[in-house]
Amino acid sequence: MNRNYLALDLGASSGRAVIGSFDGERIALTEIHRFSNDPVRVNSTLYWDVLRLVHEITEALRLAKPYDICGIGIDTWGVDFGLLDSSGALMGNPVHYRDARTKGTVAQAAELISPEELYAGTGNQIMEINTAFQLYAMLQQTPGTLAFAEQLLLMPDLLCYFLTGERGAERSIASTTQMYDPRTGDWNREIAGMFGAQERMLPPITDSGTLRGMLSDELCRTLDMQPVPVYAVCGHDTQSAMAAVPALEKNFAFLSCGTWSLLGTELDAPILTEAARLADFTNEAGFGGKTSFLRNLTGLWIMQESRRQCRREGRAYSFAEIEDMARAHGESQSIIDTDDPRFGADGDLPQRIRDYCAETGQPVPENDAALFRCIYDSLARKYRETVDALRGLTGLRADKLYVIGGGTKDA
Repeated sequence: MNRNYLALDLGASSGRAVIGSFDGERIALTEIHRFSNDPVRVNSTLYWDVLRLVHEITEALRLAKPYDICGIGIDTWGVDFGLLDSSGALMGNPVHYRDARTKGTVAQAAELISPEELYAGTGNQIMEINTAFQLYAMLQQTPGTLAFAEQLLLMPDLLCYFLTGERGAERSIASTTQMYDPRTGDWNREIAGMFGAQERMLPPITDSGTLRGMLSDELCRTLDMQPVPVYAVCGHDTQSAMAAVPALEKNFAFLSCGTWSLLGTELDAPILTEAARLADFTNEAGFGGKTSFLRNLTGLWIMQESRRQCRREGRAYSFAEIEDMARAHGESQSIIDTDDPRFGADGDLPQRIRDYCAETGQPVPENDAALFRCIYDSLARKYRETVDALRGLTGLRADKLYVIGGGTKDA
């Protein structure tokens, strides 16, 4: 007899609902709903449209009714969060990690704690998008908000709360915050407090796969469903993807290729050395007590945002057309540093790419095909450099790179 589960997978640009059916030997996957995840800019602040996401999740639940599901799990992108007040109400839409409010916070926070101490205490690649730096920006700019906040819930935990009314912090998503201690497996409360997270704001951390609660009575009445268990699966989408890497060998490398690219390997324990910090590697809690040792890289965001700019200018391309154009163009004569901060914000990325090439004395891409090929080749170069760095830090001798995520659709 099949057992059917509903997986809700929310990435930084789109979401999908998938039914996983297990017959005792094999898992079959059926996509039942797909939707875009579009940020909204209001008065210079970039927000996630979390209420729209709740609507899409509710629609997925409705579409899942014929499958008689026996469990629900949610994963999302990392670092972002919502704040609840003392009554349990959401204090405004969660702010997008690409919002400009965190600009300069890494340098400012270095006056509180040195980068060396921060890395040794959290194991996270130091990036201004991280939860800790978002809180630090709020502490400087809107301290009243944090004063009234009762609890912080990271995005998958927030969505679980909307479904069940139960609160918690799943381990893998907590490990993306720069406030989690990979040595103890708990919050680093000293560092969290420095950045504005008071003790009351940090929910208890639970392992991946823990039952979070049952689908709320209100939702069951609305959808005419029976109560269904909601599990706190690996809440960070990278770690849910990692759990599915079909590696049989112990030493392997993986590339989770989507809006972000995350390239690394799986270890038994974190690496908290100064060499790892300088190489911009991060340690994330994975399934089954493993550590994902990886580097966060700007990924297909550059292609996605360049495509949006072309559309704004009246040239609408499908991703398949972009792939064909880049292949026909041939090897690029120019390479950009895809992790240059100028490519991290939304806007006219094609012009920024042309400016970068001109500034570095390289040929400027003369048309869209050349631009797209430049992006592809630059990403490939960055991946190669990262594999070399990974080998140097871990002694990894893997001869396979497992590619997972939405980017696998792009040959």
